[in-house]
Order: sequence, then structure tokens, then C-alpha cells
Amino acid sequence: MGERRKLLLSISIGLNLILVIIVAWGMMKMNFVKEQVFVTEVQNNLVELEGLIAHQMDNDWSEPNLVTTELGDVLNGIWLGMTTGEQLGTLSKSDKEVLEHLYSKLNQYPHDELYSFADLTEEDKQNFVDLRKTLREVGLGLNLTISANIDSFISQAEALDHKIESPLE
Repeated sequence: MGERRKLLLSISIGLNLILVIIVAWGMMKMNFVKEQVFVTEVQNNLVELEGLIAHQMDNDWSEPNLVTTELGDVLNGIWLGMTTGEQLGTLSKSDKEVLEHLYSKLNQYPHDELYSFADLTEEDKQNFVDLRKTLREVGLGLNLTISANIDSFISQAEALDHKIESPLE
């Protein structure tokens, strides 16, 4: 093999190695973005929802729309996470199914729509109290240690999905 071919082969190997590094870096960044969306927009909002339900229970449901607004934020976060994960190609089929089921189950609860607040009945309030208990059971609550890891969150989402009844009683 001539000097010229050796040089071209070395350059080709070097460029391919750089390309592999760039692609790997991009994939790591996409996975990080997906994780951050789920952690900040869903997991943290579920923890906040649990705290708001507790606060409303302690304050005789003086501002129930704090709870319904936060539930709307959770639903928007799940939708954003699914959309982002699909667009990036980083959401597995099983994770998507878990999130779709969770979205469907949480969508049963009264939540605020654009320009209108939901009115809560006594039954709705009791359903939220039960939801709070379930959130704590799966590890999503204030003063509980939560992992900012996507696999841990998906496990919690799956457990939450299995524990929420459909339709609500």
C-alpha cells in the first residue's frame, strides 16, 4: 500500500471517529433533554400536586383551583414529554404506553381548561384525597426522596397507572 493510501486511510478513520463521537454526543444530549422534560414537567409537578392536595385538605379546600390547575400542568407535561420523546425518537413503545395510560387516568379528574376553572364536588375532593395517598404510595410526594432518573420515573408512572381506578368511583 502506497504512502498516499495510508494517509487517506488514516484521515478516513479519523473523520469517522469524529463523526461517531458527534453522533454519540448528540444522542446523549437528546436523552438528557427527554429526561429533563419528564423530571421537571411531570415528576416535579406530581410532587407539587400531592403537596397542594395536602394543603387544601388542611385548609378545608379553600382554593381547590390550585389543585385543578396543577393537575392541568401535569397533564400538559405528560403530553409535552410524549411529544418530545416521539420527535426525538427516544421514547420506547412501552414507555409511551405507560404515559398514555397515566394521561388517560389522570384526565378523569377535574382539571382546569383554558379560561375556565373546574368546580369540585365532595366526591371530586375525596378522589383527590385518594390520589394524594396513591402518589405517596408510589414515592411521589413532598418530603420523600425521589430519583431524577427517567427509569425510576417510568416505574413510578406505571405503578401510579395501576393504582388509579378507571373510571373513578
